[in-house]
Amino acid sequence: MQAKEIAREMVGKAAYWALRMPISWVNIMAGPPVSVDGRTLDARTQWLLTLMKRSGQKALHEGTVAEGRESYDAFLPLLSGKPHPVSEIVDRTIDGPGGKLRVRIYRPADSVARLLPAILFFHGGGFTAGSLEGYDIPCRYFAARTGCAVVSVDYRLAPEHRFPAPIDDALASFRWLSAEAVSLGIDPARLVVGGDSAGGAIATVLAQFTRGERRPPCLQWLIYPVTDFAGEFPSRSSCGDGFLLTAKDMMWFRDHYIGRDPSQALLEDPRLSPLRAADLQGCAPALIYTAGFDPLRDEGRAYADRLQAAGVKTIHREFESLIHGFIGMRGVLQGAARAMDDMVAGLRHELAQLGR
Repeated sequence: MQAKEIAREMVGKAAYWALRMPISWVNIMAGPPVSVDGRTLDARTQWLLTLMKRSGQKALHEGTVAEGRESYDAFLPLLSGKPHPVSEIVDRTIDGPGGKLRVRIYRPADSVARLLPAILFFHGGGFTAGSLEGYDIPCRYFAARTGCAVVSVDYRLAPEHRFPAPIDDALASFRWLSAEAVSLGIDPARLVVGGDSAGGAIATVLAQFTRGERRPPCLQWLIYPVTDFAGEFPSRSSCGDGFLLTAKDMMWFRDHYIGRDPSQALLEDPRLSPLRAADLQGCAPALIYTAGFDPLRDEGRAYADRLQAAGVKTIHREFESLIHGFIGMRGVLQGAARAMDDMVAGLRHELAQLGR
């Protein structure tokens, strides 16, 4: 068995034990509680991180892009849990600015609505990794539990396709979905743009740049989004090592996405750093979720504050004991499962308020 297969097997065993060990054992095995910035790390998350460290799994920034992508896509299914049943999954290709663009459409089971609300979803992975396949289980869960169709977009990745290629793909996919919604059984007045991490950043930019369109998004659903490449935030230091996503990983992603030594003008481009936009008035209402032990925590909070100051209805929720990437850990961490249930409940509530 090759080293990478051994490491993957160890991560799988870590997931197994993180899920099934009694909490009293976890508290003993994981060691003293870890606290940062007044927050205490979830005990099972701490145990999972400990086991992953022992497995010898290579950090993303220590490998090649190909290795990072393989590791990223292997990691998510191991920890995401059992797939939720949906009524239909359809793969399609649409015309994108760089050629054909893949999308995957999930339809919830037992829906009687003629036209479904839909989530146009952009996966995480630092603009460099992630795929439709890697995010299949979370997307199934979102479709099954929100009652929405989920349209997952296989946008182009860096370094082969650097900034602003993912943004261009996002705009193309939104305009396609808006135009074709009724033929797909989707309500064009209830299109949610959402994503996690890099995908959350893409969704924020999409919400900004489609404000003036005939049918803009009805909601933003942002999960620990990247919002500012130009700024410095305390959480990037306090949570920059030891909590899965590290400061070195973030720099590795950044270098692939925009190159080394980018200009200040590029860093402040609102398509890259949506927090730097001059005006956020008129953006779609936002649900923003952050994690307490995440380098991106503070910029997610800052974006919520900017939206609120601009008069945009914004609900921000921090899951203070969790780490970056928790939507891929539902199968092993009860805290992650509860957080995802809360996010789904929030989305369902906001969709129910539309038009009232």
